[in-house]
Amino acid sequence: MIWARALRRNGRLSVPGLFQTVVGFITDFLDTLGVGSFAVTTAIYRSRKMVSDELIPGTLNVGHALPTVVQAFIYIAIIKVEIQTLVLTILASVLGAWIGAGFVTRWPKQQIQRGMGLALLAAAGLILARLTGLLPKGGDAIGLSGGYLVVALFGNFIFGALMMIGVGAYAPIMVMVSLLGMNPETAFPIMMGSCAFLMPTAGIRIIHAEKYHDRAALGLTLGGIPGVLIAAFIVWKIPLDAVRWLVVAVVIYTAVSMLLAANREASSSGLPPEVRR
Repeated sequence: MIWARALRRNGRLSVPGLFQTVVGFITDFLDTLGVGSFAVTTAIYRSRKMVSDELIPGTLNVGHALPTVVQAFIYIAIIKVEIQTLVLTILASVLGAWIGAGFVTRWPKQQIQRGMGLALLAAAGLILARLTGLLPKGGDAIGLSGGYLVVALFGNFIFGALMMIGVGAYAPIMVMVSLLGMNPETAFPIMMGSCAFLMPTAGIRIIHAEKYHDRAALGLTLGGIPGVLIAAFIVWKIPLDAVRWLVVAVVIYTAVSMLLAANREASSSGLPPEVRR
């Protein structure tokens, strides 16, 4: 309801363009298959100059929220994970996202560019590690207790906060659950369930602060939901290693360009106004 009211600013509905909707379909289709959506969406937005850098994190979290809710229902239904572990990790990520959103909505453009650039490089590193077999294979556990559960809660709190600067949670959660001896497939319901709650929750702060692109976010939602359904029920588990290698290359390029843009912003901010113009 909060987003619906925000979309009808000045009595008019912000309607996304066809390409903005196609971006939602492609990125959430890939997200459902385990490739991730945040890094790919960021790369598309920057290559087409569709969304300014400081609005990208908010746009990702608002726009991908409802498609991720759909993913969560699907994965929680088909992949077994202990309910206590699932619920507590979700709560930890929501808390991290709520706190993180409060900081990111006040960050200047240059700080967001640097944060996203470094985060994208980290995401590329995790994808590379997965492709080259460097990640642990995990165990058979479907739940955690004791110190392992505490580690998982702390990790999900951090991942929830990092999502507010545009860092997708799938790869980090996959690494975490594998290191803790869980079945790597449990990363799907934990990640989707976490995002299904944290993104709408943090989105409230993002929408109130107007730190997102409304038409682009709506395009992600409208295109993303059918993308999720087609990926989950029609083309589930197709080979995607070639796509992941392409994603790594695109993400590294986007990360470097983001960091260079931040440096240019820093350099120009130190110049007199007449020179900056």
